Amino acid sequence: MASEVNIRIAGEAGQGTKTIGDILNRTLVLAGLNIFTNLDYMSRVRGGDNFVQIRASETEVFSPREEINILVSLNPESASIHKRFLSPDGIFLPLEPLSKIAQETGGDIYINSAAAGAVAAALGINFEHLEKVLAGIFANKDKEIIGKNIKAARSGYELDRTIKFKLNASPGEKKILLEGSEAIALGAIKAGVRFYSAYPMTPSTGILNNLAHYARQFNILVEQAEDEIAAINMAIGASFAGVRAMTGTSGGGFALMNEGLSLAAMTETPVVIVEAQRPAPATGFPTRTEQGDLDYVIHAGHGEFARVVFAPGSVSEAYYLTQKAFNLADKYQIPVIILSDQHLAESVRSQIPFDLNRVKIERHLLSEEVPDYKRYRLTGSGISPRAIPGAIKTAIYADSDEHDEAGHITEEAATRIEMVKKRFYKKMAGLKEEVLDPVPYKLPGAKILLLGFGSTHETLHEVCDYAADLKAGHIHFPQVWPFPAEKFKKMLFEGVKLITVENNASAQLAGLIRRECGITVFSSILRFDGRPFSLDFVLRELKEKVKHA
Repeated sequence: MASEVNIRIAGEAGQGTKTIGDILNRTLVLAGLNIFTNLDYMSRVRGGDNFVQIRASETEVFSPREEINILVSLNPESASIHKRFLSPDGIFLPLEPLSKIAQETGGDIYINSAAAGAVAAALGINFEHLEKVLAGIFANKDKEIIGKNIKAARSGYELDRTIKFKLNASPGEKKILLEGSEAIALGAIKAGVRFYSAYPMTPSTGILNNLAHYARQFNILVEQAEDEIAAINMAIGASFAGVRAMTGTSGGGFALMNEGLSLAAMTETPVVIVEAQRPAPATGFPTRTEQGDLDYVIHAGHGEFARVVFAPGSVSEAYYLTQKAFNLADKYQIPVIILSDQHLAESVRSQIPFDLNRVKIERHLLSEEVPDYKRYRLTGSGISPRAIPGAIKTAIYADSDEHDEAGHITEEAATRIEMVKKRFYKKMAGLKEEVLDPVPYKLPGAKILLLGFGSTHETLHEVCDYAADLKAGHIHFPQVWPFPAEKFKKMLFEGVKLITVENNASAQLAGLIRRECGITVFSSILRFDGRPFSLDFVLRELKEKVKHA
């Protein structure tokens, strides 16, 4: 009996690979299984070769595998590309029988439901679960269409009732399905976001779509801007007016936001920015993944100023860290960047519902009149009392030029020195006191520590479980700036080898550790072909590193 099954649905853009994946994800979770699903697709509207891969398991799973057990092919080209990944006992579901069922039902549009039925039968999933999911997905369609989809699924289910990969499900524990972008959007809603502006840019667009979906329900103004320059400046303006504001983009769009980033720093206006990475430079691979912008976001913008950079490694971290990002942005009156990537943004996983009371909203706003109010008053912490226009009688000024405590433009050298210390030295000192702890896993007795940030986290967690013979542990950095140097150094011990695992070509995390901690890592496992780390890829590379150590 299998403990996990890997399913790949392959076809060209427009054939419904994502729809089949969505149906199966919901059905498997409803049946009591755990899933991790990643998307691999080309930057085109039609044609090409795309696939959705689902890893279904009796226990929690966090990363893709290279070998697959079930292949659903929606065209001959996809079959020839993907059959080589099929396990010796694997199942190949070609297009022909699925197309026949669809035609008998009412047309090719029903291929998706037929395919879902065939896969469900191979896994021994109760058909009632699939029927319930289909009824939910097509609830806004008329009864005839719902009935035809269920009929097609039943016919696919009856193609071969032999159960090839039976999994022991654990129904009863409620789980939700989320992708990273959706988790960020929900985290922002929980944090009280009231304004989101963005220009659509893969892979950040999911945040825009999700917030637009919930805009009326939660009273959020969602604006599709004409470009990223407008997007960040709109967000800064909304924040100055007193609401929590956020913008999102990818690397190329973030390049356009750099002047606005510095404007937020100079005016001490809080703003949250999501930078969802993809392979670059220039357009690069628009629909694939990479972690090549770490150094960039830490140093982006002209001038020197305080900022925070979070790098969530899971959908739950994406949800909670987005709320913390708003709190820190408001407290320190700075830009806070959430560093995501395509793999985190668009991969789907099952998990228990979030704790809605875990993060408390902290606005840090002045609501009462104070004598001699100065927006940029010099304080020991570098944090000035912040009031929003209209909340008090005093006029509130903001300017991109250097300014004095009242916000008036100045050329005084002494004032300049104090303001730089305020915005940079003092705020960074406070932020370092609040820096998040690195997240350790299996450190006691480890001979190797795998170091990572962002979306590598859960893959490396699994690698440590599978590489028990290598005695590997893992340290994940959910915050990369300010870097938790002292906390990290306290976790290390004599004789352990440090290996960074990064989706970039220059080992940027290794460089950051060297600069901030004075520590040179033993080696790095790098991948920069636009694909995410699979469990198998890291295990293979790790064994090679150990062999030649």
